[in-house]
Amino acid sequence: MSVRFLQLFVSSLRQNLPRPSNIVRSGTQVRFISIMSATEQTETKNDDLVQDKNHTRYKRRFLKRQWESGGKKTEDGVSDEKKVCEKPFERIKRKKMAMLLGYCGVDYYGMQRNPGVPTIEEDLLKALFDAKYITEDDFKNQQNAHFQRSSRTDKGVSAARQVVSLKLPLEVNIEEINSRLPSCIKVFAIKRATNKFNSKSKCNARTYSYTLPTYVFEPSMITEQERKTYRISAEKMTKVNEVLAFYKGTKSYHNFTEKKHYQDPSSLRYMMSFKLERLFHECEMEFAELLVKGQSFMLHQIRKMIGLMIVVVRGQTDIGMLEKAFSKEKVMIPTAPGLGLVLDKVHYERYDAKFKDSHESLSWDELDEAVERFKREQIFPNIVKGEIEENSMGLWLEKIKGHSFEPSDEVVEDKNEVIGDDDDEDDENENGMKIETTKVEASEIQTNIEIKSDKNNEVVESNYVVTDGDERNVKDSCENKGDEIKGGVESKDVVVDSNEKCDVKDSCEIKGDVIKSSDSAVN
Repeated sequence: MSVRFLQLFVSSLRQNLPRPSNIVRSGTQVRFISIMSATEQTETKNDDLVQDKNHTRYKRRFLKRQWESGGKKTEDGVSDEKKVCEKPFERIKRKKMAMLLGYCGVDYYGMQRNPGVPTIEEDLLKALFDAKYITEDDFKNQQNAHFQRSSRTDKGVSAARQVVSLKLPLEVNIEEINSRLPSCIKVFAIKRATNKFNSKSKCNARTYSYTLPTYVFEPSMITEQERKTYRISAEKMTKVNEVLAFYKGTKSYHNFTEKKHYQDPSSLRYMMSFKLERLFHECEMEFAELLVKGQSFMLHQIRKMIGLMIVVVRGQTDIGMLEKAFSKEKVMIPTAPGLGLVLDKVHYERYDAKFKDSHESLSWDELDEAVERFKREQIFPNIVKGEIEENSMGLWLEKIKGHSFEPSDEVVEDKNEVIGDDDDEDDENENGMKIETTKVEASEIQTNIEIKSDKNNEVVESNYVVTDGDERNVKDSCENKGDEIKGGVESKDVVVDSNEKCDVKDSCEIKGDVIKSSDSAVN
């Protein structure tokens, strides 16, 4: 019985297996072929399962797209309910570019964008937006276009070779941009830069020029006619260059800016050169152009360097004051007017050396003629006009007569003054808000005042307005609501409302009835 059953089983296997005519199968061959056949069937089934699974995933994605599109799709793959594009969108490929431009800043409140006042950046970005080289989002927030300036110039300061970096289309028509700019701003060229190029951080040096009438070096020139006919002598030029050469090298310029002390590492600056570059004549008056090249500059630095040089050459002080200015002592240095200050050139020697085989040079030497023509037509005429008609330097010379280099608590610098100056990585603009204050002399106020403040250091409310000049100390204390300040001035009621004590340092600026410390409130 069992033998018969085995024969039937083998017979059924033979019927199911392929039968090549030239092969004689043994029992072992039958078993091997059977296993191979079973494996092929299993793989076929697995392939079917994978296809079914992929089909299921595709079907799910298809249904999801149908749901998101808001309707079913036809056989052509088009949704029944088409979305309406509110704004036509065109994707434009943009790359990092370096732009060379010049401008006369006499009628502007500086290079950097400042809402409510005319600035160079505002006009430049508006021209780029109107020409459709940047998007509306880029115009509203220039950081979207990776916009960066090489040096921030302040109110009234011009630039002959300012460089900005931003993302622009590969094809840009410079004439189209210039046609949308005022005549006092001009784009000279645009070059492709590396993707990580930053016009500020990649700049390894900056050159500023300062133009002034030569009569400032001679104290005996008083009348207008004398000043017009004055011509600087060779001896005087030599003395000017000797004083300017004193600035070369690395020194601590803590006395040539604000809020820096002698040991502050950021006050160390490296000046590569400083000299009287050339003389020229305009409107019967002789002018001198000074050039200073340095790695970086701080707020007011160049104007104070010029101011100190002038008083030394004029004989108001001796060369020893220069040495003292770089010592740890505090020296009050006069600040020359900002009218003649111009950003002449920014240097990218290290960048050019590194990418000389792949990108164009940013020395812009081929544009020197166009830049000089722009300076003669737009920048120098405004400087000359300011000196001839407005007597900018003459008024400043009158102001510094009898200037004291010793620190004085009685001299309070006007914090609302908007100053045109050289601007670099350490320069910080004021917030631009004008605060009207009423000042009460407090020269007799002594010691200090202890008051209570809230956790946000919103110090006190008061029935009177005090700006504590330079004495900065108030006698006695007021710790409770309604206490009186006692000292060399009239007692006034003070409203104190909070729990923590803080010291009020330096001067107090008042807006309305709120006294706020201009330095800090220390818990």
